[in-house]
Amino acid sequence: MPKRSPAVELDLAITALLATPGGFVEAPDKGEADGARRAKSSAEVSQLLTLVRDLRAMPRPEFKAALKSKLHLRSFMSQAAAKIEKQTASFRPPNFRNIAPYFLVEDAPKFIEFLVSGLGGKETGRYLRPDGKVMHAAVAIGDSMIELGDANEQYAPRPMTVHLYVDDCDATYARALEAGATALTPLADQHWGDRWGAVKDSFGNTWYIATPKTYDPAQYGLVSVQPYMNLRGAHKMISFAEAALGAQGLGVKEGPDGKILHATVEIAGSTFELSDAQGGHEASSPFYLHVYVPDTDALYAQAVANGAKGKTPPYTAPYGERSATIEDPFGNTWFLATHLGQSEPSH
Repeated sequence: MPKRSPAVELDLAITALLATPGGFVEAPDKGEADGARRAKSSAEVSQLLTLVRDLRAMPRPEFKAALKSKLHLRSFMSQAAAKIEKQTASFRPPNFRNIAPYFLVEDAPKFIEFLVSGLGGKETGRYLRPDGKVMHAAVAIGDSMIELGDANEQYAPRPMTVHLYVDDCDATYARALEAGATALTPLADQHWGDRWGAVKDSFGNTWYIATPKTYDPAQYGLVSVQPYMNLRGAHKMISFAEAALGAQGLGVKEGPDGKILHATVEIAGSTFELSDAQGGHEASSPFYLHVYVPDTDALYAQAVANGAKGKTPPYTAPYGERSATIEDPFGNTWFLATHLGQSEPSH
């Protein structure tokens, strides 16, 4: 009889093991029994068979499916965190880790007050137009940036949704209400491992305030501020982002109907979150988003070739960034930028 490969021997051994609750038995076919005995004598195959025995004792299928999903998400988010560390120094300003939601509001100074007093932010810069309106401002929350300015004729106000990860969601939730926000969803411990609740500020923006309780957020590469889109046809957004923006969908979780319950999308080491708008919930209004990328010119061309609308072609801004603007098929405006050496996040 020709000598069997280790892979074939392992298959035979596993077949024999699975066929008998107590382990190996003499199989009716002599070749299979010989294969099992040879597999048992092989150190490498024996190690694998030990793993198989352990797997046979695993809990019910539902538990295994949930564990697989959690480990899958952890793996992908760890990869995203590694990319952040690797890429930050080259094309992103110091301390700028996230895809920043860019708020354009009426009365930007009042909105800054809310971010600082209600959400624990720290203003890092404010630049005024000749008429005294805020042209651009930046507020740091945790390890992330939020950017904003006064709305104008070119860029109208747009209510947006942000997932805010904090050390103490109860304290932040209470502060947000004291600063004028309205409660939408009370804080509660959620099945996905967060203590989580939602508020709406006086500008119409929704804030999902969360503290991870059953896992270490560092393992998942979570940053403090993540834009959160509730969409009709979230799969289409992921497909567009992958083709046009070089994105990757991480930990995509679908419901029984195939709609996305939650997904994290990574672009150049930064992330945003999305889901399908469920039931009677309305889809998000279009967002303004600022994302740093390695090559603005290349990504602008790629985005336009894959369905984005070019709004502002790439140009070198006086504050030391290569910038461009596109609009995606959902109406979101993306401010693309490549950091060229200026220390400020943006102006």
